Formats: sequence, structure tokens, C-alpha cells
Amino acid sequence: MNGLVSEVTRLGPTYVRIALEGDGLEGFEPNDATDAYVNVAIPPPAAPYEPPFDLDGLKDLPREQRPFRRRYTIRRWIPDTRTLWLEFSIHDVTGASGRWASEAKPGDALVFTGPAGSYRPDPGADWHLMAGDESALPAIGASLEAVPEGTPVIVRVVVDGPADEIELDSPGDLHLRWLHRESGHGEVEALADSVRDLTTPPGRAHAFVHGEAEEIRAVRRHLLADRAESLADLSCSPYWKRGMTDEEWRQVKAAWVAEMNADLG
Repeated sequence: MNGLVSEVTRLGPTYVRIALEGDGLEGFEPNDATDAYVNVAIPPPAAPYEPPFDLDGLKDLPREQRPFRRRYTIRRWIPDTRTLWLEFSIHDVTGASGRWASEAKPGDALVFTGPAGSYRPDPGADWHLMAGDESALPAIGASLEAVPEGTPVIVRVVVDGPADEIELDSPGDLHLRWLHRESGHGEVEALADSVRDLTTPPGRAHAFVHGEAEEIRAVRRHLLADRAESLADLSCSPYWKRGMTDEEWRQVKAAWVAEMNADLG
């Protein structure tokens, strides 16, 4: 499956929304998850092929010529125009996806598979917590729109500074706070400290904690150990790890996640 870039919108210094349209989206059907993602395929530099391409036809190429695969959350699917919104946090333009997103222009093709995903705000929860960084903003934005009207939803997001804040809205009772790296607070501790300081509503929480690996592990540990939240009510996933390239992180992610999941607080 593939889409053609129809519009590129800069939402912040390092944050871009890319709209995809075209016949290559024929048959695309989203699922109900608000963290639904597609697995994009980006050719390496000097690849002997250009998108759109058939992924099955590239399996016999040398590894260094095969496309880089990256997962990106669907920010919105507009069925009337069959338009797919993907949003990219671009901090590393040397990486495959960062390079592609920073250079994307109308008419460019993007090949992908999917969608997949599993999280959606539980309408039966008494309140919701969403915590992460800019890499989680597409899922947080989509999830906020699915919170039932009037239900409390607390959001904490780490970004570089005020210029990186984007508009977020919800039919729920939204309590949003942005955390700025430029403030000098320890990067790993900022998100967890903010969650520790929360005065939360009564009742059952449903939590979404996605983003940088060490940051979300610290929040997860706090929710399980200090607040005795239920593991079944917690969606927790590390998208990237500070100090590692995308490829380095991909090599160790499965083992790292297994170790995190074994820690029950």
C-alpha cells in the first residue's frame, strides 16, 4: 500500500504533519485503536529503486539495499477524502524517517503496511492519564479526541520548549501541562516527577505512557509501585532510547521491553 504526499504542514520547529492521498490508499481501512500505526518503508540512500514499490519484490536484495522499516502513528484518517495524516517528530535528520519527513514534498510516495495498534481510551474508566514526549503526540492527539465528554484526562508531554507545543483538544475535561527540556530539569526525571506530583481524581484510571524508553519506564514503575495502578489499565511502550540511533534501538528493543515488563514495581 502507498500514498502520495498531498500536503506538508510544519506544526513546530521539529514537528511536521504529512497528508497522504491517492489511488494507493484504495482498500485502506483503519482499526479502532487510537494508537493505530502503519509500518513505513523508506529506501536507503542510492537504492536501485524508487517508491512506490512492491515490498515482496525486494526481499532478495542485499540487506543494505532493503528499505528501512519504521512505525508511525496515524494521527487522523479522513474517509470522505481518503486522506491519511501522519505526524513526525524530527530531531535526527540523519535517520531514515527523519530524513524522509524533513525532505518530503507533494507528489512523493510513501510505501507502508498496516494498520495495527491496540490502545483506545476505555470509556468505562473514571479518568485518563496520557504521558510521553513529542514522539507520542500523534497517539495522544488521536486518543484525546476519543475520551468521553466530561471525563477527566490529565496529559503531560515533554518537548524542547514553548515553540514545540502544539494544539491539543478533547471532549473530556482536559488538564494539559507541557514540560520543557530547556528548563534544565533532568530529562529522564522530568516526566516521572510531573506524574508523581499529580493530585488525581478518584476511581479507576486508564493510562497511556509512550515515548523515550527510560522516561516511560520511570513513569510505569511509579504507577505500579507507588500508585498501585493495575497493569491491565496501563499501555506502556518505548518508541526510542536516548543515546541510540533508530537502528541501534531496533536491535535491542525486544530484550529491553521484556526486561521492563518483568519489572512489576
